[in-house]
Amino acid sequence: MLGYLLARAGIEVLVLEKHADFLRDFRGDTVHPSTLQVMHELGLLEEFLKRPHQEVAQVRARIGGQQIMLGDMTYLRTQCRFMALMPQWDFLDFLAQQGRRYPTFDLRMETEVTQLIEENGRIVGVRGQAPAGPVEVRADLVVGADGRDSTVRDCSGLAIEGLGAPTDALWMRLSKRSGDPEVAFLADHGKLLVLFDRGDYWQCGFPILKGSASEVQRGGIEKFREGLVEVAPFLRDRVGELRDWNDVKLLTVMVNRLRQWHRPGLLCIGDAAHAMSPVGGIGINLAIQDAVAAANVLAGPLRERAVSDEDLAQVQRRRAFPTRLTQRLQELLRRQVGRGFGKSGSARPPWPVRLLERTTLLCRLRTRFVGVGIRPERVNTPDVYK
Repeated sequence: MLGYLLARAGIEVLVLEKHADFLRDFRGDTVHPSTLQVMHELGLLEEFLKRPHQEVAQVRARIGGQQIMLGDMTYLRTQCRFMALMPQWDFLDFLAQQGRRYPTFDLRMETEVTQLIEENGRIVGVRGQAPAGPVEVRADLVVGADGRDSTVRDCSGLAIEGLGAPTDALWMRLSKRSGDPEVAFLADHGKLLVLFDRGDYWQCGFPILKGSASEVQRGGIEKFREGLVEVAPFLRDRVGELRDWNDVKLLTVMVNRLRQWHRPGLLCIGDAAHAMSPVGGIGINLAIQDAVAAANVLAGPLRERAVSDEDLAQVQRRRAFPTRLTQRLQELLRRQVGRGFGKSGSARPPWPVRLLERTTLLCRLRTRFVGVGIRPERVNTPDVYK
């Protein structure tokens, strides 16, 4: 997204992607109203929504035998009052396709960054590997947007602060049938299950205690299936689709943030700067907001080839507060909805959740937090090719 925005503003951009394609399963697929608003401001929304997706306006949960409303996006004052469930590879492919419309945008696949080039205390480029051999790229600014396992960040020496995460998650897909309940979250008997409606299948997330994946696997796939049925009885007729552990993927949850996102010639954004909890599916949308803010601040200095440390610090000042507050609120929501996780017996919604559901204003605030976020960004960079 940042590469697209800067190229659109007339700045020469090279995006390096280490894989041959964008096909990664079980990545964040929830495109929230805040991101759809950015697409609208760019004039891309109509074309974007032609891609296969599902639209979700209301998010419901069932805790024990009680159904509650977690969020109702029909109240939002955004162009789209829903979130779009779209595989992340389609989203990235769409942005790459749009970026190629500009002569200043270059995307190189199968090119993995392995080192930063530093001269006189300033980052001036990267070294990497491509199918044809080693590559070296010099740049006025290097941006690390390579995720929570960021190589750029690790090579930079920037200090990261771990905030802890009590759970990991097991991800899988199961067939969706007519008559299935329209819920995104289920909790009962000390177990939780998150469901994303992908049209003809459910993308399922099953939280487990941090570091317990090996223990869960030792219990056997049949016991795991029984656990799924315990929290979601309607899945009984299809948990057999999980033939073995190859059909279940482990997501190791990380929650952290850099103390400083930048050093001379280098900036980290998105998960490279702040790995988010999966609560609310906010991570990809917060990363998009980082990209918009970075483009707004840096397009001018990059055009003049004079990016200063103060310019980079301005990006962090703009985005650090919403990042910190979002991480705190994610933890609060996790504790509220996940109360009773790991405890036997039938669950019931904790009183804060019941209060939020019954109080319209609080429910709308929660919806705005997830759907729009804190300090949403507007696109201020121009399209110089119009």
